Amino acid sequence: MRSTFRNPDLFDLAMTHASLDGALNNERLEFLGDTVLDLIAAEALFCALPDRNEGDLSMAKAWLVSRKTLAVAARRLGLGDMARFGRGLSPDKLPASVLANLYEAYLGALYLDAGLDVAADFVRVSLKDELESALVEGPQRNHKQRLQEWAQAQGGDPPSYHLVEERGDSHRRAFQVAAEARGQRFPSAWGKSHKEAENWAAHEALLCIQEDGV
Repeated sequence: MRSTFRNPDLFDLAMTHASLDGALNNERLEFLGDTVLDLIAAEALFCALPDRNEGDLSMAKAWLVSRKTLAVAARRLGLGDMARFGRGLSPDKLPASVLANLYEAYLGALYLDAGLDVAADFVRVSLKDELESALVEGPQRNHKQRLQEWAQAQGGDPPSYHLVEERGDSHRRAFQVAAEARGQRFPSAWGKSHKEAENWAAHEALLCIQEDGV
């Protein structure tokens, strides 16, 4: 993959994790790649799903660019084996968050090296199966149901949802909700309704669960 770069130094930087304690690492490229990925994914879904509303598109994109999805793609590409780490990280036991960050850093480097069209081609190829799944399943994914299934599998009570904050007037309200399961309260999420906020809160909980390997 390094040989495809006109500037191989960009690839080397993308594969340099912050744990290496050097002066330069891939965190800035990760930041750029995250933004580039959001644009590419949003455009792909917008064009492929002309009859879906903003909420459906947002839910499909959130799944497509999630840490779990990107971690699977990074493993498939072998990015963990090509990256350089400091002590405490082993290429064969990398958490999903690190793998996802490697994907984003690589994409950021590719964007700088070859432009948006090449970066978009890479995303469409490297996430081909995931993009197809998002087009078919993504908008219908019920995160609350998945979180409840996880809680039941762990032998605990069903998740509960707590209103954290409410903003706006009667015509444009927004709700911030946090999910709680097995005694743990997860990061909160916003939605245009209680139902939407609860679903996004469940999504945040699932991301935490996946990252922690629970």
